[in-house]
Amino acid sequence: MNLNELTIKQISEGYRKQEFLPSDVVSACLEAIRKKDGEIHAFLEVSESAWEEAKQADTQVKNGNALPQLFGVPMALKDNIFAEGTKTTAGSRMLKDYRAPYSATVVQKLKNHGAIIIGKTNMDEFAMGSSTENSAFGPAKNPHDTSRVPGGSSGGSAAAVAAHFVPAALGSDTGGSIRQPASFCGIAGFKPSYGAVSRHGLIAMASSLDQIGPMAKTVKDTEILFRAIAGKDVFDATTAPVDSEVHEKALKDTVFGIPREYMGEGLDPEVEAVIRNAIKKLEQAGAAIKEISLPNSSSALPAYYIIVPSEVSTNLARFESIRYGHRNHEAKTLFETYTKSRSEGFGAEVKRRVMLGTYALSAGYYEAYYVKAQKVRSLIREDFSRAFVAVDYIIGPTTPTPAFHFGAHKDNPLAMYLADVYTVAVNLAGNPSLSLNAGFAEEEGKKLPIGLQVIAPFMKDLALLNTAVKIEDLLKSAI
Repeated sequence: MNLNELTIKQISEGYRKQEFLPSDVVSACLEAIRKKDGEIHAFLEVSESAWEEAKQADTQVKNGNALPQLFGVPMALKDNIFAEGTKTTAGSRMLKDYRAPYSATVVQKLKNHGAIIIGKTNMDEFAMGSSTENSAFGPAKNPHDTSRVPGGSSGGSAAAVAAHFVPAALGSDTGGSIRQPASFCGIAGFKPSYGAVSRHGLIAMASSLDQIGPMAKTVKDTEILFRAIAGKDVFDATTAPVDSEVHEKALKDTVFGIPREYMGEGLDPEVEAVIRNAIKKLEQAGAAIKEISLPNSSSALPAYYIIVPSEVSTNLARFESIRYGHRNHEAKTLFETYTKSRSEGFGAEVKRRVMLGTYALSAGYYEAYYVKAQKVRSLIREDFSRAFVAVDYIIGPTTPTPAFHFGAHKDNPLAMYLADVYTVAVNLAGNPSLSLNAGFAEEEGKKLPIGLQVIAPFMKDLALLNTAVKIEDLLKSAI
């Protein structure tokens, strides 16, 4: 039995039956990281205390104590989530030596449930990117084909789960940064409703869209994790309780909407074939399939890339090298200290978004760009509200293509942005959304995972997870 390949559910059951101990599982995960992560580069830091924590947890398992489901489960954190005392870089040279002074609310909740934090994962700098190529410390690689990207910006978390380094990890999703890498790496990735999970202790990129969420080998595991980290938090005024009333509904009693805008031009034929096959399986299971329209979805990406850079330019203003962050010690004036330190500390994509955002918020362009983008955001939210009057869930592709090769979009940022074309609208609206593996496309002799995205009404997170478990079980039998 390869203990590092087990799911959260299997690990929890193994402890209950005393088939193995937390130190056995953590040792297996650390050994897998030691052997393979030199190639995958999923981790930026591995915990030196994880095994000692596991040894201490062994006693409770041996004593047969009733334990939470996450007790003794090794977990990884995206490197923009604070865990007290750990290096927390957000994938940037700006914070290369920064250590978190406290733990994020989600981390504290995981520890309260007995989870063991095994390390911090690689990511696009300050969560800006769709491939992890923007990491200042080198990219993570896709375990299914190391010549391809794992997605981003939570690419390190997705790769760590897919490579069986850990059973699950936390990521953050601003425009698809959990779901897109989950799709590319063939795992489950869940972006909760905005406000369902506290952002306290998350290094902010775009505060009105950022959301922490779970990534795991199965949808059931993402549900276990979500239940542990969700809920209102006094440190985050945007949090609210999720709808806990989940009425069990069979697939045959469920109506799924397929947006015609998601299945047209720009969708890779192999991705379309896998998604249409998944839809066919749902129909065969008795589910009702209805074509719908999200008429403003074509405006989602342009609106997103006005709103996000605007919030980026504001949030990243704090990295001025005086209080914290990289500092150029040769500068002779305060202005020179700011300019040289930020120029050296930030990478190309961060600089691009800061400049775009500053421009969009400037006096002469604020109304023309930022205000207009926020109006489009309202229209997108209304599109989803109207759609959910007629259907229970919306389904479609998570990404327009399978994982692409490194460097494929190096000279074309717009092509890179299109990797999130099916995911950004969900963040603009604040709805919950999940990507699960729907099958594989074969390219160059490699089987590349394809993700199916499932979207639910606002704060119907647990209902979505309940339904997604059924969809995953249905599709697994067909893959």
